[in-house]
This record gives sequence, C-alpha cells and structure tokens, in this order.
Amino acid sequence: MVRRGDPSAMKAIYCAYAGYLTGVCTRYISDNDDVKDILHDAFLKIFAAVGKFEYRGAGSLKAWLTRVTVNEALKAIRRNHRAELMSMTTEPADAPAEDPETSSIDAATLHSLIRNLPLGYRTVFNLYVMEEKSHKEIASILGISESTSASQLHRAKAMLAGQIKKRML
Repeated sequence: MVRRGDPSAMKAIYCAYAGYLTGVCTRYISDNDDVKDILHDAFLKIFAAVGKFEYRGAGSLKAWLTRVTVNEALKAIRRNHRAELMSMTTEPADAPAEDPETSSIDAATLHSLIRNLPLGYRTVFNLYVMEEKSHKEIASILGISESTSASQLHRAKAMLAGQIKKRML
C-alpha cells in the first residue's frame, strides 16, 4: 500500500517508526531543529524509494529505514561540517586506565553523553559501535584516513570514560 502512495499506509509507517528514527538521528546530530529537518528528508527519501525496498525477513524494514536515516544524517554532516571533519586529528588521546562501569547508567544518560561528544568523535563512535562499520568503511564514508577514524574512536571512548567516571563520583 505504501508503494502505491496510500496516505494512510504512509502515516502508519511514519507513526510506527518516527520515534525510533528520531533517536537514530540524534545519535549523529546534536541540534534538535536539524534533527527534525533530517528526519523529514529521510521520510521523503523513504517514501520516494519504497519501491526499492526488498523484504528479507523480520526486521528488514526497520534496518532499511535506519540505513536511509543514517545516510541522510551523514549527508548533512558532510554538507554542513566538512571543514570540521577534515580537521580531525590523528594524535592519540590519553586512554583511561580501565573501562568504566556502565551497568548503573541508564540508556538515556548514555545517549546524552554520546550526543554531547564533539562531532567527529560522535560520528566515528556511532558508525563504529552502532552501525558496526570498520575503520576502512568509516574513512570512505567520511573522507578521512583510517588512522584518523581509529584516533577519533579512541578519543571518543576516552572522553566517554571520563564523563562516566565523573558521574559516578
């Protein structure tokens, strides 16, 4: 029905997934107005390209919607923050002595900590941890070197560990 442009089917898809996809978008984008714009663009792309979607079992629609939304967020980052991405450093950050205990931190708090990371750290962290991309894939997506990707991930983890430890004190 969505493939035929049925407004009620489109509304059902939107209502079922808008909240989840907003969360996906906020992993990459910190400004709430930008999140709304990107989510809008993602749904326009989703409804325009729904004919290309291939059902591959349970969860395939959600995975496809997520991929479209992540791609729209990354496109906005590349368009609006190109200089910031290009200036990312490869210098290693100080590593925490040990990984922090995260079992007592709720998902919303952890999401907030990740959302407050600097753009480069946040983007690489999300692509590596949430989207399970390799440093080679991240480098290709963002137009950076693999060593820069690895460095940004290391820095993101160190910064998160510091924020978590600070919260625990």
